[in-house]
Amino acid sequence: MEKMNQALEKMKMLVGMDVEDEEVAPQQESSFAFMDDLNRNCTLSTKQRLYGFAICLTTGIACTLLSMLVFFNPIKFGITFSFGNLLALGSTAFLIGPKRQVTMMLDPVRIYATAIYIASIIIALFCALYVRNKLLTLLSIILEFGALIWYSLSYIPFARSMVSKVMMACFDTEF
Repeated sequence: MEKMNQALEKMKMLVGMDVEDEEVAPQQESSFAFMDDLNRNCTLSTKQRLYGFAICLTTGIACTLLSMLVFFNPIKFGITFSFGNLLALGSTAFLIGPKRQVTMMLDPVRIYATAIYIASIIIALFCALYVRNKLLTLLSIILEFGALIWYSLSYIPFARSMVSKVMMACFDTEF
């Protein structure tokens, strides 16, 4: 049993949780009153958090991969691809909690990447569900995929600057 507890503590540290995360912290004044309430009501054990993360991420990846089966129907593709992205994005809230997830997404370093990513998901779903235009849906999925990559790179130190420099070097032409 001791080895299991040590393994769970190592897993907590691996995913960025404090070892004392299972205890409810005292309430502090915050501008995120709704998020504080949500965090207090979302008290899961470490095992439940890991299960929730794994299930949500696996389902998100499966939806994204299954969307390739309906690639030639952009409306179905847009819906399944966007739903998979939403599930994958939400899976990390199981690991670090919804308040910390939102705080990290609204961090000044990645607020623009987050806004573009969320907006591109909404635009893709709007084009697929309401407009039902295959060309617009396909263009919005391309935008969503690019926003997903840019958003993901915001979590890797210096990745966006490196990709920007590589892209500038690749497309730098002199006439």
